[in-house]
Amino acid sequence: MVRDDLKYTQTHEWVKIDGDTAIIGITDYAQQEMGDIVYVELPEVDDEAVKGESFGSVEAVKAVEDINSPISGTISEINEALEDEPELVNKSAYDEGWLIKIKDFNDEEVNNLLDSEAYKKLIAES
Repeated sequence: MVRDDLKYTQTHEWVKIDGDTAIIGITDYAQQEMGDIVYVELPEVDDEAVKGESFGSVEAVKAVEDINSPISGTISEINEALEDEPELVNKSAYDEGWLIKIKDFNDEEVNNLLDSEAYKKLIAES
């Protein structure tokens, strides 16, 4: 499932802008490819996220994958529910399974991400 209200990266992260906050997670496609997620490593609040650099990782039964930040900014919140329930990423990748929230981001970086049609094309070619 690809939602039209989100922006995407080629490495399967998504971004949703909610006022002055960017919510970030991994896509439904990514969680399906990984299989059952058993652990999520997240950064600390107030850490700096840097576009294209890893801010954490998701561990599944099959593999451990770094999660790269689609945009730069200050981490304002992490999804603490994932500490006890990492499977929320599998169950609800776009809602309850979000990973981090970022403030002080650059709108131009968001605008340069893939829209839903471009992301659908990317995963169709995978």
